[in-house]
Amino acid sequence: MSALDPHDETAAALDRLRAELRDLSSVVVAFSGGADSSFLAFVANEVLGRDRCTVVTAVSPSLAQRERDDCTVLAAEWDLDRIEIMTTELESDDYRRNDGDRCFHCKTALMDVVEPIAADRGAVVVLGVNLDDLDDHRPGQRAASERGAQFPLVDAGFNKAMVREASRRLGLRTWDKPAAPCLSSRVPYGTSVTVAVLSRVERAEAALHHLGFDEVRVRHYDDTARIEVPIDRVGELLARRREIEASVMGCGYQRVILDPEGLRSGNLNAALGHG
Repeated sequence: MSALDPHDETAAALDRLRAELRDLSSVVVAFSGGADSSFLAFVANEVLGRDRCTVVTAVSPSLAQRERDDCTVLAAEWDLDRIEIMTTELESDDYRRNDGDRCFHCKTALMDVVEPIAADRGAVVVLGVNLDDLDDHRPGQRAASERGAQFPLVDAGFNKAMVREASRRLGLRTWDKPAAPCLSSRVPYGTSVTVAVLSRVERAEAALHHLGFDEVRVRHYDDTARIEVPIDRVGELLARRREIEASVMGCGYQRVILDPEGLRSGNLNAALGHG
């Protein structure tokens, strides 16, 4: 019997998730440290144990060091069997050109390195995709699905709010962790993704984290950075304009725009007719 109220929608979804994971028997979880993949990793480890649950963190210049470090800490906190493995999406011309299918090429690179690990363990690759993700432009999901990956959170009926609520009830500190998509998501489609660009974005966001803006996006437009923070912090952003501009320009940008509309996750997809 679930420790949560069986009449609660979130509790029922958690019971379904645990049953699905038991049916899968052995899994390799793509583990980025975000709320979704962390929740999936924790529950899979709880249900299957370390012998049948391996979590893999894909490391590349598109993963912020801050997120990589948190994956390491979480794995230690939860006693996860974790592997770090390098991915090579930035060696792909298809990825670097940054068209609407960039995420497809990224997930292809991920599956290239995760599939052999899963095959060696007789396991299924699982990703922390939830129902809300299905509404956005996510070609990476198609790439992963075509390679045999499964989405247990979707199958169990979890949307983002339910993932966060179940995580809170289970005592996971990731329950309210801000979304932290890959650094390449800060680069508008059509602008080439390079290590230098990603490094500049990461440095600028780290500078803003240091100023107390934990949830922030630095959108990269060549020598211009557009800064987004949650709408309830836009007033503070504007009030500290000079300090923020100095910090971001110190990372190599020549011009800084403070976006008064606030943070909109995935808003660069609007250029594709999505979002």
